[in-house]
Amino acid sequence: MSEQLPVPHEAPSLRWGVLGTGTIARKFADAVNSHTRSTVAAVASRNLERAQRFAAEIGAQHWFGSYAALASSPDLDAVYIATPHPYHLEHALLAIAAGKHVLVEKPLAVTAADGREIARAARTAGVFAMEAMWARFLPHRRILHRLIDAGDLGEIVHVQANYA
Repeated sequence: MSEQLPVPHEAPSLRWGVLGTGTIARKFADAVNSHTRSTVAAVASRNLERAQRFAAEIGAQHWFGSYAALASSPDLDAVYIATPHPYHLEHALLAIAAGKHVLVEKPLAVTAADGREIARAARTAGVFAMEAMWARFLPHRRILHRLIDAGDLGEIVHVQANYA
């Protein structure tokens, strides 16, 4: 297991737009700004003043009082959706239709049908869409999968896991 794990600062730089200005949006923006070469370039809120204030706090260059305006911005590569759950489908489809890759805060969608619709739209548009389940990218998962694949743990007959 001598393979090097990816380093966030070595990943390609993306220009992110963030839909929403709540606590989760701030955590995402802080992580992007502190641990990657990417930038949070724009923020949108239903309230323009709130978007402007949030943008100033996180160092974003642009702010919008509408989600559609952010999604249509040519200066963005990807959109992080941090709006309330009932709006994830609508906002993901908005960003996908604008040709943006999307990362949707958990849950991806309220129903399985909505999740399938997001996946279908992303496939059709040729963009990437994913639920923001960061835990699946932690280094220990890759190592655990290698151990299982190599048979080092023996035959796996049962797994019980909780995420909380």
